[in-house]
Amino acid sequence: MTDKVRIALDAMGGDFGPEIVAPGAALALCRKPDMTFLFVGDEARIRPLVEADPRLKAVSEILHTDVAVRMEDKPSVALRQGRRRSSMWLALDAVKARQAHVAVSAGNTGALMAMSRFCLRMLPGVERPAIAAIWPTLRGESIVLDVGATIGADAKQLVDFAVMGSAMARILFDIERPTVGLLNVGVEEIKGVEQVKEAARLLREGGFPAIDFRGFVEGDDLGRGTVDVVVTEGFSGNIALKTAEGTARQIAEYLRAALSRTLMSKIGYLLAKHAFDELRDKMDPRKVNGGVFLGLDGVVIKSHGGTDAEGFASAVELGYDMARYDLTQKIQQGLVHGAGSTVAEISTRRDDALVEAAS
Repeated sequence: MTDKVRIALDAMGGDFGPEIVAPGAALALCRKPDMTFLFVGDEARIRPLVEADPRLKAVSEILHTDVAVRMEDKPSVALRQGRRRSSMWLALDAVKARQAHVAVSAGNTGALMAMSRFCLRMLPGVERPAIAAIWPTLRGESIVLDVGATIGADAKQLVDFAVMGSAMARILFDIERPTVGLLNVGVEEIKGVEQVKEAARLLREGGFPAIDFRGFVEGDDLGRGTVDVVVTEGFSGNIALKTAEGTARQIAEYLRAALSRTLMSKIGYLLAKHAFDELRDKMDPRKVNGGVFLGLDGVVIKSHGGTDAEGFASAVELGYDMARYDLTQKIQQGLVHGAGSTVAEISTRRDDALVEAAS
């Protein structure tokens, strides 16, 4: 990689567009000064915001388009109408053309996934992409995937997710053999749907040297940080993600109400302000904003659509780290040496065993 990490920004994505994207990029630049930006979108809205910060202006280029994908657009409509002209597509196309190392968008998730698959294509051997989220836990952080790329997954796809998630954990957490668990309704081997049980068998029998497979984990293990990587399909993963975000906001509201109810509680808050500040920082969803689209031939980061500048900066910095350490290449290497041939070999061995038993 070159000395500078070039990031293509879908400046029109999200609930607030350039008014959040540009300040977010400026914040990220302060913390990661070896970045340059390609802002894609309405130049009349973007340029004043970029030029208001001389440091940001010096490392930024603007690619104008007046077409933007709306948050309410269906993926098929967005792909048909926004292909090759929208700010989202052009940001992805910059990654495909190797004019940028990563694309970041706060736009429509379904449209971004559809365009990413169509524009960048999948890595060899990967059937489905996954959105990986960094999850705050009692032990630090874990990776959870898939949190909403697609609905449902068979055993082979869950194994792919495990390989991709463990590769991401090795890079971001600097772990030699990340621990991996499959999200299930119980830890017993007899529980769960057949796809999950079959994926567990494949991971146990497959001989994946870079994965420390720990079997099944339950919903309460997400917050505990029982394993480094939690694997599930997109339907349950997205529910878990939204539930955790809602619970964090609920607890924050409970604390705010309780600490302002009486004079003694207000005094208690002042005495414990430092501890409460630390708690608020740990529960701040902006600190872990940004889902990584794994399995694509390129790096794509999805920011929460309603985030502020600080949250968007976190997504930009995540994209920076992914690109700086060549995560896509390392995931591809892991897939080639792990899941691709190994799962096929397991299936062949099982088929041979069934034939032998029948005869």
